[in-house]
Amino acid sequence: MTFKAFISGCAGASLSDAERQFFGRERPCGLILFARNCQTPEQISALVTSFKDAVESEEALVLIDQEGGRVQRLRPPHWRSMPPARCYGVLYETAPEVAKKAAFSGARLIAEELRGVGINVNCTPCIDVPEEGAHDVIGDRAFSTDSDVVIALGRAVMDGTLAGGALPVIKHVPGHGRARADSHLSLPRIDATRAELEARDFRPFEALRDSPLAMTAHVLLPAYDERRPATTSPVIMREVIRDLIGLNGLVMSDDIGMQALGGSFAERTRGVIDAGCDVVLQCSGVLSEMLDTGSAAPLLDGLAAERFARARAALHDPRPFDVAEALALVHEADGTRVAGVGADPTVRA
Repeated sequence: MTFKAFISGCAGASLSDAERQFFGRERPCGLILFARNCQTPEQISALVTSFKDAVESEEALVLIDQEGGRVQRLRPPHWRSMPPARCYGVLYETAPEVAKKAAFSGARLIAEELRGVGINVNCTPCIDVPEEGAHDVIGDRAFSTDSDVVIALGRAVMDGTLAGGALPVIKHVPGHGRARADSHLSLPRIDATRAELEARDFRPFEALRDSPLAMTAHVLLPAYDERRPATTSPVIMREVIRDLIGLNGLVMSDDIGMQALGGSFAERTRGVIDAGCDVVLQCSGVLSEMLDTGSAAPLLDGLAAERFARARAALHDPRPFDVAEALALVHEADGTRVAGVGADPTVRA
């Protein structure tokens, strides 16, 4: 049986009968989890098993946003709370090699926790490059305002995630850092020139273009397309993301339920696929929106299926590592909070 080209959310901590029937009929290629879906390790493991049983495949992806800082769906007491990306960037200013090791270690620790409950994809690293005056929707989720620092630490998180037996997702291609609005609420317009975008925003994605998975940005880039946001722009998908940046991994949309996009969920789904995205991401867990997305999503075939298979092939058993050493490195990065960076979750052993 073949998957369809969408990733779906679900409503709660277990699947309803209607959700099981929907997943069995439409067979999304993945499930994405949020805080509403996560209570205990045993409960998440059962939810993941239930989803894979419904789609009749162990090959499905199970995703989560576990970046650290304010974006982490799994929290104490069952899981460690980790520092935001910016903490690694601050450490990099004085100790770049230590910062890279700390970023790797943080990602490695998170991946191990995810793998323990059946989650095989972490939607990180966020490699957007923010600028002064940009909306705080990215904020301390970004490593730095310096593209070179973002590249170095983004690579460390990618490698740490893979070493822990999970797949990373670079986001938000081709760059959300300049946005002065939150794409959850409206469509940000970025009036930078092509030269400015290529010199700063695109560089991390080009450097990490070997990532198995990437997620788009719901932003308008008039320098390339005056009408359509990157997610639904064939011009940006082809000329920028595939050709200029050179991504050859599986590209998924950001959540199509965000207000940056318009139209029905079926229209949004068709727009994403028609633009050249491989997979649609629909996160709400609202059954009517899931039904509209599933009905409009095509089969996962052709190049999209090949990219999905290559991403799956990048999964492997975790490599051995020293947990105590990893925690010590993350604690060192977490100490940058004394400079006012980020919130105050505690890294737990």
